[in-house]
Formats: sequence, C-alpha cells, structure tokens
Amino acid sequence: MIRVVCALAISLSWQAAVRAQSTPPNPAAQNSSARSASSEFEPLLRWKAAVLAGRETALAALYTIAPPARAQTPQGTAQDPREEPRYWSALAAQGIVRFNPKVLEIQRPQPGAVALVLRIEMTLRTSSGERPFVVSASQLWVEQGGEWRIFATQRGNVVPNPPRRMPEPAKPNPDLYPAPENARPEIAAALRRAAEDHKRVLLVFGGNWCYDCHVLDAAFHTQEIAPLLRANYHVVHVNIGEEYDKNLDLAAKYHVPLKKGVPALAVIDADGKIVYSQQAGEFENSVRIAPADVAAFLKKWAPARPS
Repeated sequence: MIRVVCALAISLSWQAAVRAQSTPPNPAAQNSSARSASSEFEPLLRWKAAVLAGRETALAALYTIAPPARAQTPQGTAQDPREEPRYWSALAAQGIVRFNPKVLEIQRPQPGAVALVLRIEMTLRTSSGERPFVVSASQLWVEQGGEWRIFATQRGNVVPNPPRRMPEPAKPNPDLYPAPENARPEIAAALRRAAEDHKRVLLVFGGNWCYDCHVLDAAFHTQEIAPLLRANYHVVHVNIGEEYDKNLDLAAKYHVPLKKGVPALAVIDADGKIVYSQQAGEFENSVRIAPADVAAFLKKWAPARPS
C-alpha cells in the first residue's frame, strides 16, 4: 500500500499554489470544507462519477491547470494536468463494472488543502469475464476560486484483488488511528482501566493508511468477535506514522518487530507486563487469516477468570 500523504505534502510546492489561488471563503466552499471532515468528501464523489462515466473532460475540470497538476505513477512523474484524466477515462473505456474508492486516511495540512489516502477497488471486464482489481493511490486536493481541485496524485499499478476470508469495511474509519503522540496517554489510561476490571490491554500497531488494519478492525466489530474482545481487552491503536517512524520506542518496549508488517499486535497485563508480542507478521495479511484465527487468538490470551 502506498504511504504517500507526507511525501506529497513535503516534496510538492503546493503551499505556494494554495496561497496564489486563495479567495475569500464563500458558503458553497465552506459547506464543501465541512463535508471533508468525513470519508464522504464530496469532491471525491464527483471524481468517482466522472471516472465511471468515462468523461475525460469532466475529469480534467477536477485537476488544477495553474499550477499544472502533478502525477506520480509507476512510470514516473508527470507535471501534466491531462495525465490522470486520460488514464482514468481510458480505464473506464475498457469496461468498469464497479468502482469504489475507499478513503483510508484524511489529512488537512493547512486550510484549503485535503490529502486523501485511497484504496480504489474496481471490477473490470476482461477477456475471461469480470474480475476484481485494486489500486493504491493518494490525492492532494486544494481549494481554488471556491472549487476543490486535485493538485497532486500518486498511484500504483492496477493489480488483481484477491478474495479475503475476513470481513471488509464498507467505509473504513479514517480516524481509526489517532495522532502518534496520543499513544502513550491512551496506553496509560487503558492500563488503569484494565487494573480496575481485570482485563488485558491489546495494542494494535499500524496506521490509517493500512488497509489490513481496517480489515482487522472490521473483524473486531463482528457479532462473533466483538463480545469476546469487549469482555477481555481494552484496545489501543498505536499509530506508527506514514513512514514507519513514529512510536518506535513503544514497539521496541513491547517487542513488536514492525519490519514484519502491520497490523502488529501485543497483549499486556494491567501491570504492563508483556503477555504476548507478535513476532512473525501473523496479522499483517488479511488475505491469509480468517475470523476464526482472530477469535482463537483473543481466547488464547484472554485473562484467566475465576472458576
């Protein structure tokens, strides 16, 4: 999965573009900004509709011209506002049956800018029938003249989307992982609660950009697993940052090797003692594991109860 939001914000000179194109706010722009606070970012819905319609002109209207939109693709970097409209309209011409951009993470680097990390799921017509595919992408939207337009994008290759044994979230929670600096106080609060109700603390290292983290969280909320989790654990999501560079001290403290992938789990007692720490990336691939594996894990490391 591409972790590109920070790279976009740092490497591209979008701040100057926002300032150069800034205008006094109007009611429509304010309403659009309010909607950006959720995964239903309205401009993204318009982009989706334009892709499904295969309308290159409508797509082009959603990208900045001055300065020209910049696209980072597997083939390289193009500072050409026509690059992405051409790509997506050509893909639509091949036959898109289903197109679902899921918002994994939203960042607002400054007023008038919204950065999205996306997992774009689609079903395409192929010579062998309809097949599921997926592409990881990011978009940096800026407000120009009261309208939202895409200033920069990154995307990977379109690859087959393998079936998962785990339930997938229809709408991932872009706030699943709080800011990295929240981890320590949240762990401390969870340990205090665990001491009071005789539970354990389950640490889930990862980030909002990580789709497998969202899939694991969806499993946590299923009818089969939610009661088991609620009865035995306090869950803390530990944000490791876009570049695997946050809360590394906590990962080391709880013996979680992040290089094996995320989500990565650790179970600790109310006194902070490590009960279990994931060592081999057991949960980092939601294609490989099933809900029964998650339930078995939670049962195995649940605190002992008086008979």
